Formats: sequence, structure tokens, C-alpha cells
Amino acid sequence: MARTGDDLVTLDIEEYLRRHERKSMLRFITCGSVDDGKSTLIGRLLYDSKLVFSDHLAELEKESKTVGTQGGDLDFALLVDGLAAEREQGITIDVAYRFFSTERRKFIVADTPGHEQYTRNMVTGASTADLAVILVDARKGMLTQTRRHSYLVSLLGIRHIVLAVNKLDLLDYSQRRFDEIAEEYRRFAETIGLDDVVCIPISALQGDNILRKSAKTPWYSGPTLVGHLETVGIADERDSGPFRLPVQWVNRPNLDFRGFSGQIAGGTVRPGDRVRVLPSGRESTVARIVTSDGDLDTAVADQSVTLVLTDDIDVSRGDVIAAADAAPGTADQFEAQLVWMSEERMLPGRAYLLKSATSTAIAQLAAPKYAVNVNTLDRTAARTLGLNEIGVVNLRLDRELPFDPYTENRDMGGFIIIDRFTQDTVAAGMLKFALRRAQNVHKQSLDIDRRARAGSKGQRPAVVWFTGLSGAGKSTIANLVEKRLHDQGFHTYLLDGDNVRHGLNADLGFTDADRVENIRRVVEVAWLLADAGLIVLASFIAPFRAERARARERIGAEEFFEVHVDAPLEVVEARDRKGLYAKARRGELANFTGIDSPYEPPDAPDVHLDAGGTHAPEELADQVIERLREAGVLQPAADV
Repeated sequence: MARTGDDLVTLDIEEYLRRHERKSMLRFITCGSVDDGKSTLIGRLLYDSKLVFSDHLAELEKESKTVGTQGGDLDFALLVDGLAAEREQGITIDVAYRFFSTERRKFIVADTPGHEQYTRNMVTGASTADLAVILVDARKGMLTQTRRHSYLVSLLGIRHIVLAVNKLDLLDYSQRRFDEIAEEYRRFAETIGLDDVVCIPISALQGDNILRKSAKTPWYSGPTLVGHLETVGIADERDSGPFRLPVQWVNRPNLDFRGFSGQIAGGTVRPGDRVRVLPSGRESTVARIVTSDGDLDTAVADQSVTLVLTDDIDVSRGDVIAAADAAPGTADQFEAQLVWMSEERMLPGRAYLLKSATSTAIAQLAAPKYAVNVNTLDRTAARTLGLNEIGVVNLRLDRELPFDPYTENRDMGGFIIIDRFTQDTVAAGMLKFALRRAQNVHKQSLDIDRRARAGSKGQRPAVVWFTGLSGAGKSTIANLVEKRLHDQGFHTYLLDGDNVRHGLNADLGFTDADRVENIRRVVEVAWLLADAGLIVLASFIAPFRAERARARERIGAEEFFEVHVDAPLEVVEARDRKGLYAKARRGELANFTGIDSPYEPPDAPDVHLDAGGTHAPEELADQVIERLREAGVLQPAADV
């Protein structure tokens, strides 16, 4: 007679642990509307799996009587809702992860919030899940949140769905009600591409059809919830795809060993397989598959391994080792679906960090093509995205990225967007496809470069960026600097904030997004002028540090000089020759820097000018010229 897990725990703990180690792992989420019973269901799963220790059970009994919602009976939701605010309000706010196991499989389940304002939390929980259990209160039927979460599940690539029609005990286990809800959901699921849907009638509180078939639903012939979770096929899907290994670490403990470590993101690999390294495109053959437990003959998706190749080729962190005959594409421009997760709105044109698998790149996001109303699934026009909003955007990277569309490989097509200065994760995204224009546009090699152009002018190219509040004196000082350089025979060009808004940027306003785009365009023009060998003087408020940092990065740190024309707000208001501050104070000018729009002063400018004191503009201009001379920008022709 076969021993059960309970028998082994007491009779042969080592054999129990060996069996447990060999079990497969299923990650799933529970989602749905508020009060559909998600936390109760997970609590029931933990309770029935005998993973509630005696002291926790005693605490549960105590809390069920004080803050429970079941009239003193065990309130299983309290096993999951760990935050005090959750217990007080009876709702899930954060994502709660719990582990449990059965005889056949191990599970990690994420209890995700039902409230719309916590959509980002739900997305976080779903990002690593293989299956979704969507609960519906049998009394209420399908609600807006049911459709919203189903759409998000579809968007995030989860294809296995369990519709758990809960609280049937409150409707006397009505088969008619269950059939109505199941039919309505299946029709909706088809419209969003969900075709693997299993509908199960349950009572999470009473345990009906959770672990065992319920005698109260004799009309139901399908699996129990746990039975389905134990048998649904997940691993085969990832193992059958093409081989992908994002390189996390170049493993070189000594001169005789060089391997490439990472977690397999798809497919199967064996010694002797031909592989291609991307983005370089170089090919080699797998010599060994090394692990801490010894070499393997085969490795599959989700295993962490070190590959040793037969050829000594260049491979770095962020590269992808892939099947040579089914390699992923590489591109630097994409269309992507984006879920915005920050309270700070997306600023099109701003440079963010994009992290996909083990690769990190600088990304510029274009204005959304459209946003998606997750309640109605309608597409709406949008110029930016706010917290919990979803949209489709184009993005451009500073280098090529190996990728698969998210629908084919979630690890290779999924990414996060990170604010470069706060290091906050502000969005999660899914790559849809590479833009064709990225394949048609190539960089042309030219014989004459910026050094040659600058050398013929007897100078070195530079961009001198004057930043400060309106009225601080930026344009006056920049104009004086250009005049003096011109008189000395240097070749210059002055880009002024007001002047470019009469032409190049005449279509832009003064919202944060417009300001970012204004500076992005100016930076590109400044780069072109510097590439022509000129000394470029740029006079712009440029209120955000992020955009000025992007300018330095684009131009090059050795050629970019940030000049902070520093004058206090009370000084520039007193100067206010144009009357702009007065209008802003009266509410006649919106988004005016220093009044109702922020200015972020430089932390460490190359030149700091005290423009609020007694220094004449000519003196301040001399300080800038002296800094350029010290930096070697103003060199005689023979030295360039």
C-alpha cells in the first residue's frame, strides 16, 4: 500500500522531502471583485492543506471572534489579509503571496486586490503567474471588475483560467445560476482571447468542490479546484518553445573555466546544441551544462544553469544565448503595451531605464497611440498615462535588444520602466513587435566627423547649457558669451528658449510633457550643431534635472557644460520686465516655472553664476569663457 504524504512525515521524513523536492510548481493568482471571496478561498486552501500551525489556528479562532465576518466561525480570509487596514476594511490592498502543497504539486498563490485603484498591485501579482482563478459571487454575477481583471489577465499572457463561481451555498447550490454565469463568462472570454476556461461551482467558506467533490452539487461532473490545479499542464508549454538563456553572470572562477550563468527562459538545451549569442549574432556549440549538483545532460525552462561553449566568443551580461536555428529578433524600436504604475504621470520624450530579463537600456517613450479603458475595453485618445492606466506606446532604445513578442515568451517580451533618478519602477510593459522603420533606418558612415569639422575652425565642439528661472539673466549672459567668442574668431550658435518656440517648437505648450518634448528637440538640434564643430550656447529654463542629465548624456560629458544662472525667486520677480510672474500670480498663466510649476536646480553644475547679487552680466560672462578655456574648448587651430 502506497504511503501518503502524512504517513511519510511521521515515518520517513527524508523520503517525504525527496518527493516534495521532485514536485512541479504552479504559480497562480486569485482575482475578481471586492468581497467575491478571494482571501477566504486561499485561507481555505491553506487550512485544508494542513499548513496552518496550531498557534496560528488559535490566533485565527481568536481574531475570527473579534474582527471576523462569519459570526464567530472561522474566517479564513484572516489567514491572508495581513495588513491592519485590510482587516479593518475587510478588503485586500496589497498582494499577499502564500505557499501550499498537495500530494502532487507545490503552489505559490497571489491574492490580488479587487479595487480599481490597486490595479498596479494586481498586475504585479499576475506578472509571474501561470494560471488565474477568477472568482464571481454567485449572487451578483459578472461585474465590471470581473471583466477588468479578465482583460488584465489576458493582457499579461495568462491563458489558463478557472472561473470559480463562489458563495453558491447562499443560493442553495443552484445549478441554473451557475450555468448562467458560466455561459456569460465564456462568451466574454472569447472576445478577449481566453479559450482555456474551466468553470467550477464552489463555496470557499464551506469547502465545497475545493479539495473534494461536494455532495451538494450532484449535477456538477467536472474537477475540484485543487484537482484541476494539480493536473493542468504548464511546464510543457515553456519547455517546447525555442531555447532562450538571458545571461546574468559571466562565471570565471579561474583561468581554466569560463561559463555563462542564468535562468532558462524557454525551451530545452543539451550538450552539442548549436546556439547563437545575441545581439552580436556569433554562434557556438554547447560543451557542458554545469550546475552546483554536477553536469546535466538536459536543462529546461526555469532551471538556473551555467553553459560552457566550445568557442571562446565574447558574451556579456544582458546577452541572450538562443537556439541557432530559432533565434529571437533584435531591435531598438518597438510598439509596446504599457501599464503605468506611478503617481507621477508618464512624460513622453523623457529618458527612462528599461529592464528586460537581464538587459538594461535607456528608453524614450513616445506619446501613447491610445489608452485602453479597462472597464469597457474601449480605446481612447491620450497624450500621457497616469496611475493604473494602460496604453499602447512606441519606444526607442539606445541600443538593440534581443526579444520575443510577449505573447510568445513572457520573459523575453516583458519589461519594466524605471525612473533613472528615483530608481522607482514606474511601469510594466509587454513588447508587441519591432517597428519596421527600425529595420529600414541604418546609420550612415561619414568620412568627415565632428573632430575634423571643429579642427578646421580652430576650436573644440561644446554645448554650454544656461539654466535658471525666467528673468535670471540666462539670455543676456549667453548673448554676451557668444559676442565675445565671435569677436575672438570662434564659430558659435545661440539657441534661445523664446526663439525656438517661434519655429521649431511652436506647436508645444507648457505642460510637463510639452516641456520635456521641447528640451528633447533642442538637445537633438544642439547635438547636430556640435557635430558640425560649433560651440553651441543654449539658453533654456529646462526645469527638470532628468532632461538636463539626458542632454549631457546625449551630447557627451566632455562636451557638455551646465551653467546655473542662479537668482532667487524674489529677485527675478522684481525684475519681471515682461510681467510674466505677475500674470502667473493672478492665475492668467498656467504652468509657470517657479509659481505653479517646479524648478529643479542643478546639484553640481559645471559653472555656478551668482546672478542675484551685484555681479554685472559681463563679469558672469567672463566666468563662463574662463571655464571653457580651462576645459580646452578654446584652443588655437594648431592644437586641435
